[in-house]
Amino acid sequence: MPEVIIGRNAVLEALRAERQIARVLLDRGVRGDHRLGEVLSLAELRGIPVQRVLRDVLDRESEQGIHQGVVAFAEPLPAIGVDDLAAISTQKGEAPLYVLLDGIEDPHNLGAILRTCEAAGVHGVVTRIRRAVGLTPAAMKAAAGAAEYVPLSQVANIAQAMEKLKSKGVWTVGIDSKAEDSYLSVDYRPPTAIVVGAEGEGISTLVKKNCDFLVSIPMRGRITSLNASVAAAVVLYEVVRQRAIKEQAS
Repeated sequence: MPEVIIGRNAVLEALRAERQIARVLLDRGVRGDHRLGEVLSLAELRGIPVQRVLRDVLDRESEQGIHQGVVAFAEPLPAIGVDDLAAISTQKGEAPLYVLLDGIEDPHNLGAILRTCEAAGVHGVVTRIRRAVGLTPAAMKAAAGAAEYVPLSQVANIAQAMEKLKSKGVWTVGIDSKAEDSYLSVDYRPPTAIVVGAEGEGISTLVKKNCDFLVSIPMRGRITSLNASVAAAVVLYEVVRQRAIKEQAS
């Protein structure tokens, strides 16, 4: 079945990334929007059919999501295995950096994490197939196009994926609000995978046991934890900071 992409940025990036798109629907009542104009131009350039439709049609096709006047129907992104992720960092000549998601269920969290991962140069994201959200239209919209550029591997078992990465020399660092060590105490310059747990529940017991390090983000106020996507962003940009210093020193 075709994948539904909603939202101006998500559809634009799918077109820019030359995703295989069957057709595009545009709100016939919207005129003069430069991003929708770019969607129209790119679609026409690639010979993709574009239909001007009533907003009710867009509402229905997007399952009442916030489509911003555009919906596209695309071929699903190719499946990627955990073993395939190593080739990406090798091609770039960089120390591997991955994010493992242990049960993220909110599509907006998944989208926000993918967006941060793309900005931080993450080489791949691994998520569970069951009891976790996939690349739904809402997740892709929240990712604002990042889903086109960040490889996503869906696996049955996160703990097994961790073992595969460890066999390739990757250290796993779990974000756990109860951990004694601060996220600032870890050296992220070697090959690293950041593990992010589910909203509310955090990292599952088995996955937590398999982490090489468990770290927390110091909380100075009355709230005891951060949103999963925010926590991931905080730690990822510490990785970026440390690796930037290493590059400057070399």
